Amino acid sequence: MVPKYRRIVLKLSGEALAGEQKFGLNEQVISMVVDQLVKVHGMGVEIALVIGGGNFWRGRQGTNMDRTTADQMGMLATVMNSLAMMDAIEKKGIPTRVQTALNMVSVAEPYVLRKTLRHFEKGRIVIIACGTGNPYCSTDTAAAQRACEIGADVLLMAKNVDGIYDSDPNKNPDAKKYETLTYEEIIAKGLKVIDVTAATMCMENNIPVLAFGLGEENSILRAVCGEHLGTLIRN
Repeated sequence: MVPKYRRIVLKLSGEALAGEQKFGLNEQVISMVVDQLVKVHGMGVEIALVIGGGNFWRGRQGTNMDRTTADQMGMLATVMNSLAMMDAIEKKGIPTRVQTALNMVSVAEPYVLRKTLRHFEKGRIVIIACGTGNPYCSTDTAAAQRACEIGADVLLMAKNVDGIYDSDPNKNPDAKKYETLTYEEIIAKGLKVIDVTAATMCMENNIPVLAFGLGEENSILRAVCGEHLGTLIRN
């Protein structure tokens, strides 16, 4: 297999890492992801990961907590996921660095663009945690921003669903799957697969987004190699 992309940002939801247990970390899911990342890395692809935190904390979770505080707790949840992923990747022999948008130097290094690019030159995988470091910003927005900053060829969004549908396929058996979409269509139709800020950022910087199902066999590897799966969003 030959990679289509040479530099990628892979956005993983925290819920996906929890697997069927819906909370915490599922070692089988992490192992499945890491095995594919090892193969992708072996092809010479430069990899940055952005991971959500919904398997530990999601929004205000039905409480009346202050939004800023709740979002900051979510950022900390992404750090736990990032450290777990770093540990799993390094056990496979690939050096990995966690960078954080919030300053926590005893745990990880601060996100600095030039350090990220230097890690790529050294053959390291980079995991970027804490979203953008700002409340009211989703990890989708963080993934889009990092993809623009590092000049990624594509933003890969690994989901619990195998693409983008016109309605929830878990509730509507007649839901229609889109093969391709433009950013204008995403915004106009109000599709929730990626937030409007992230969609606008990718649109303005001409970054394609591929949304696909994490649970499909070798889906990350196949996506990197340009196989037709999921839904492609582009200008």
